[in-house]
Amino acid sequence: MTPTDEPLLGGLDPSDGEAQPRHTTGLLPGQTLRAMIHAHEIGATSDIRDEQIQPASLDLRLGNVAYRIRASFLPGEGHTVRDKLDQVVMHEIDLTKGAVLETGCVYLCPLMEHLNLGWRVSGAANAKSSTGRLDVFTRLVTDGARAFDTIPAQYSGPLWAEISPRTFSVLVRTGSRLNQLRLRRGSPVATDAQLKKLQAEIGLVSGVDARIDKGVGFSIDLNGDALTGLVGYRAKRHAGVIDVDKVGVADPQDFWEPVYAKKRAAIILDPGEFYILASREAVTIPPDWAAEMVPYDPLVGEFRVHYAGFFDPGFGYSGAGGAGSRAVLEVRSHEVPFVLEHGQTVGRLMFERLIEPPQRLYGQGIGSNYQRQGLALSKHFRRI
Repeated sequence: MTPTDEPLLGGLDPSDGEAQPRHTTGLLPGQTLRAMIHAHEIGATSDIRDEQIQPASLDLRLGNVAYRIRASFLPGEGHTVRDKLDQVVMHEIDLTKGAVLETGCVYLCPLMEHLNLGWRVSGAANAKSSTGRLDVFTRLVTDGARAFDTIPAQYSGPLWAEISPRTFSVLVRTGSRLNQLRLRRGSPVATDAQLKKLQAEIGLVSGVDARIDKGVGFSIDLNGDALTGLVGYRAKRHAGVIDVDKVGVADPQDFWEPVYAKKRAAIILDPGEFYILASREAVTIPPDWAAEMVPYDPLVGEFRVHYAGFFDPGFGYSGAGGAGSRAVLEVRSHEVPFVLEHGQTVGRLMFERLIEPPQRLYGQGIGSNYQRQGLALSKHFRRI
């Protein structure tokens, strides 16, 4: 099949009578991912479950084993992950009955899903929100990769997850979902003019002075709760193990200490410490758009914001019950202490259009955990 003969979208053939998408390029919504699963462009060693399919992404599952490795690596062009694995592997861990991945160690795990992408279809991966809020650094690796979390067009092959718990050791097992995959056709780029129009019509971020420059800027809230003064949480060192598949079980007091507002509405980030904070602005993702938070912008300071940067269509959208949702930020300072002040710009949201709106938005009956959120820990913890 030549590129001009190929279906317009992976798994969707224009001749099958289905309605055509609004755009020929863009992120692929959940219904297209389902079609790709049926067309075997997305496969797995075990049936892909409906709850893995999000409005504009697919949750990926750990396979049966994990390898403790002594160093992170990229296979490079012309090499598979397994080609290089023997050079760095220390031992193999069975995940079928569950296993603890320890803080400060690096692991590589084959995922259950694999890809056979069509013409012009490429992808990107990121940690799930709940993974990032546990300070578990997770990146996708493919055969031939020269960069993490990037799937080239027409990639055909297995997927691997590199996992490095930074603060808390975690209990995982076969089928645990730590990262997620987005697929796109072509390379659509949102212009500042489009974002300004969306800001005027919908309000991508709250406030009258949105900072739009190659994305939409957002700032930090350090005024805190009006009653308690709470502005965030700092992770405790040497805490216990967190089971990534159990929701609402862990006691937050065992793992976190609260951070309260100061008179001058500022905090000092200690190097190497991990914080959960929140954006000052409420965020709205329209139904036919998705966003990604830039994790580290050297122009705003020597710190990293957000290890899990995907925002699905409908997050914070009033039509999906999300009005007022704020971005929760995973923050870590590098090398030197750094002062954050209330209202300081800490990052950007990069928007990308979908080929068409998803059939189900974030927050609409799909088990979304963070719709209408303010400052919030991950779903693993009991509500405070």
